[in-house]
Amino acid sequence: MMTSEIATRYLDYFQKNDHTIVPSASLVSDDPSILFTIAGMVPFIPFLTGVVPAPYARAADVQKCIRTNDIEEVGKTARHGTFFQMLGNWSFGDYFKEGAIGYAWELLTSSEADGGLGFDERDLWVTVYEDDDEAARLWHRIAGLPADRIQRMGKDDNYWSTGQPGPAGPCSEIYFDRGPAYGRDGGPAVDDSRFTEIWNLVFMQDLIADVKSKTDFAIVGELPKKNIDTGMGLERVAFIKQGVENMYEIDQVRPVLDRAEALSGRRYGASHEDDVRYRVIADHIRSSLMLLSDGVTPSNEGRGYILRRLMRRSVRAMRLLGVDGPSFPELFTASRDAMASAYPVVVDDWARISQYAYAEEETFLRTLAAGSTILDLAVSQTKDAGAFALPGAEAFLLHDTYGFPIDLTMEVAEEAGLSVDREAFDALMLEQRTRAKADAKSRKRAIADLSVYRDFRAHGETVFTGYTDLETESNVLGILVEGLPAQRATQGQIAEVILAETALYAESGGQVADKGVIVGPGYELEVLDVQKPVPGLVSHTVEVTSGEVGLGQAATSVVDAVNRRAARQAHSATHLVHAALRDTLGRTATQAGSLNRAGYLRFDFAWGQALSPETKTEIEEIANNAVRDNLEVTTRVLSLSEAKELGAMALFGEKYGDVVRMVDIGGPWSRELCAGTHVSTSAEVGIISLVGESSVGASNRRVEALVGQDAFRELAAERAIVSQLTSVLKTPRENLPARIAELTASLKAAEKRIASFEAKLLGERVPELVSSATSAGPFRAVTASVGRAASADDLRGLVLQVRDRLGSGPAVVALGAEVGERPVVIVATSESARAAGAKAGVLAKTAAGLLGGGGGGRDDVAQGGGTDVSALPVALEAIVRALEATHA
Repeated sequence: MMTSEIATRYLDYFQKNDHTIVPSASLVSDDPSILFTIAGMVPFIPFLTGVVPAPYARAADVQKCIRTNDIEEVGKTARHGTFFQMLGNWSFGDYFKEGAIGYAWELLTSSEADGGLGFDERDLWVTVYEDDDEAARLWHRIAGLPADRIQRMGKDDNYWSTGQPGPAGPCSEIYFDRGPAYGRDGGPAVDDSRFTEIWNLVFMQDLIADVKSKTDFAIVGELPKKNIDTGMGLERVAFIKQGVENMYEIDQVRPVLDRAEALSGRRYGASHEDDVRYRVIADHIRSSLMLLSDGVTPSNEGRGYILRRLMRRSVRAMRLLGVDGPSFPELFTASRDAMASAYPVVVDDWARISQYAYAEEETFLRTLAAGSTILDLAVSQTKDAGAFALPGAEAFLLHDTYGFPIDLTMEVAEEAGLSVDREAFDALMLEQRTRAKADAKSRKRAIADLSVYRDFRAHGETVFTGYTDLETESNVLGILVEGLPAQRATQGQIAEVILAETALYAESGGQVADKGVIVGPGYELEVLDVQKPVPGLVSHTVEVTSGEVGLGQAATSVVDAVNRRAARQAHSATHLVHAALRDTLGRTATQAGSLNRAGYLRFDFAWGQALSPETKTEIEEIANNAVRDNLEVTTRVLSLSEAKELGAMALFGEKYGDVVRMVDIGGPWSRELCAGTHVSTSAEVGIISLVGESSVGASNRRVEALVGQDAFRELAAERAIVSQLTSVLKTPRENLPARIAELTASLKAAEKRIASFEAKLLGERVPELVSSATSAGPFRAVTASVGRAASADDLRGLVLQVRDRLGSGPAVVALGAEVGERPVVIVATSESARAAGAKAGVLAKTAAGLLGGGGGGRDDVAQGGGTDVSALPVALEAIVRALEATHA
């Protein structure tokens, strides 16, 4: 049974049983405390906790999930995967344990001919929470399971909670017996390798508090509305129904594994280590494809870092299989074809997805080449020092700074006859993870407990009137002070205020929040921020500047009209720039992020190379031509499917409901889904001036622009500078580039003549320096500060001349100079001096330490530097003492 057929049977069954079929939410989670949708229940948390009223009594879905906390286990077991799909059915105060157990058993054991999944009842076992007698009785009555196939487990296995105070409850898990070939008999309590969990039914009935750990909490009451939350792993069911060994061999994953096998020439199944690598590749390529399809792009932080890690682990695994060149064009194509029937977006958006994937692989292959060079040097230095293990700090630096994987470091070191101090490396990794966890924990603590918004959201969604009004009368529904509900807020306090209606725009879609005030009888509040802490609810962070605001009072939200006008200009200008980019570069130049505030826009887009000056000019001209043409800006509210049929762009990183707002500028020329505020006609935007273009990753570029009055001021300032230059240089404006180029060439020529003169003066000092040679232990040494030098290369040339004039005896020359207002020391040793133990690199490093900097190099010539020019005499004296110590 194909994976997509299992999903279809599941949804069809629950649709027949009066469940609303809900489309999968994005892999990018709305929950600010987690990066991804890590479980099927994540999109339903607002409904399960009661913060947001559920729009349906019962639902079913197939939810895309990403989980990377067990990434090191991927490929080693039959069930660990980073991307997976969770089949779920949900009841919000409707049916409870009896219904959930009945539906699960019927779907699992009904014949395939009748639309079921066709499991043999004899192969199924269940577990229940140790105190849940009701669930045990229901399993016996509904399914006819004997007592020995209903096993009781403790809180660690069969009790579910979010880990926070709030809703929780016992759960019941359904297991499939894979047979004696896979382990011991006796049920899941004895062997969870042989008995594979396929479905978990959570009975959310309790209210818990005083949560200390997963198993240490207090049940303080029952929920007034009991919910059902179930999750069945689609991949687990698929590998059982398809008769394969693990999830990596199912129809949606195996094609990638097969392609990797063909590229490497090694047979899957011949080596355990290679098999793990094949499975890692198959899993990670699919996960990367799905993350890219949901708008995540590779980067060095957050979600982008997780994606980058998955892709780079795939490259690394291919390398360990003997494939050093690019493989993503074939691997991603195989994954696309395998996933296309379930997720057509991977085909529809293939141009963008493949562009990011291929660029990331190309970048990492270059990183590996550079890392190999650095690693070769580290290996050489370790061997020169007579050590047998590469320091853990070196391995960590390669991993953390250059992205060079530890197992490749170990492989290269082993080939050179060295080990790696893995204990020190692991300690540094643990230290880094501890810092990251502490940081994540502090960020999580900074987020208010969303349950405080439950009562406010129960009044309905906040009505936003700001599309048409800049002032709106309402009343105060809620006040939060320091994250806790309050009756009032007084002068000087910072508080959150919830209104029934507001004219103030909450930050979203790249547009920053409005500025403004909230006023009422006897009080005034300065609005500091406007956000949507939970879907449909707007919260205003305010400072009480006068009086006292209390619950139930009248309140009028007043938008700063000047700031709003400039913000509208910037947001509409963003749409114009996006359309101009696509006109110029093609439809793959899609948005990857944006920021709009009064007078300024920042726009990130998918593109792999810098824009030429001519291209930037063309984009700017197209956008400003649209302004000149005074295009009509219209908005329509319609269904998501209608908007997409009309060609509206759904931008990545944005969440859309069934009903969306579509913004047209000039009809279909610019047509995007957008909830932001906009001008009425494009002429209101004013001027758009591109002021910057830069890289924000291997496959992303960023343009920045000033808009309206801010753009005018920038252009006026540039005009003033040009006017000053024409006056000072006595050159017409059109001749300025040529005149400045001429002056620059003259300056460079003068600098070159000065440098030549200074080098000549240094060279004339060679006899004097040779004659100043003194004894330092067994060495003939010349140490001196020669004043200023045009460059370190000039000083190096002088040092080598002096060394060569000292003859074949053990000679060391160390000269210091001020180069560009910084101290530089160059050290050179003769061959016989090196034989006697003098190493230029060590001596240069010694001097650099006293100069406040660093240094090193080869044994024959080396360089050091720092920041303290006055320390040059001391640094040179330290070299003499080091030479004398060598003699001692």
